[in-house]
Amino acid sequence: MTKPTDSTDKPEILSRKQIAKTRLFEVEELELVFSNGQRRTYERLVAGKNGAVMIVPILNKDTLILIKEYSAGTNDYQLAFPKGLMEANESVEEAANRELKEEIGFGARKITPMKKMTLAPGYLTHKMNLVLAEDLYEESLPGDEPEPLEVVRWPLNQIDKIIEQTDFTEARSIAALFLAKQMLK
Repeated sequence: MTKPTDSTDKPEILSRKQIAKTRLFEVEELELVFSNGQRRTYERLVAGKNGAVMIVPILNKDTLILIKEYSAGTNDYQLAFPKGLMEANESVEEAANRELKEEIGFGARKITPMKKMTLAPGYLTHKMNLVLAEDLYEESLPGDEPEPLEVVRWPLNQIDKIIEQTDFTEARSIAALFLAKQMLK
């Protein structure tokens, strides 16, 4: 019978090398040795070093805001929450406010962290901070999207209906919706 692995006893990284790089992605190869002596080669996508934010904006007691934007991975338009990469030396709150201003034309006086989450942690280093934004005020910044985003106002009393939308499929947005719903109770 084998002894269970202690989660604090991580494998030792023997070597790390870049095996591919594009404008957006870097693929890294890791040579690992586990505490039981087993060696393996892993590949992973290395994300930006600063992380990202996804924001659930609550406009008022009756309305939340989503965006609809083109998604190259699925080649269609998806309904989702505003999101974006964090810039160097930018806090989660600063990044969330900047993205809100760029994508929906609002800033937030109150930003509450909900959860830092990963997406496919077996092969992707990306981490995203999910936050709730409240007490919104109008303010815009120029964004980096190739076309204007469609801003969608959604009745809070119909929050459960978002999940039924055929264009609301992004797992991170679904997780953010679930967490926001729990916080708003």
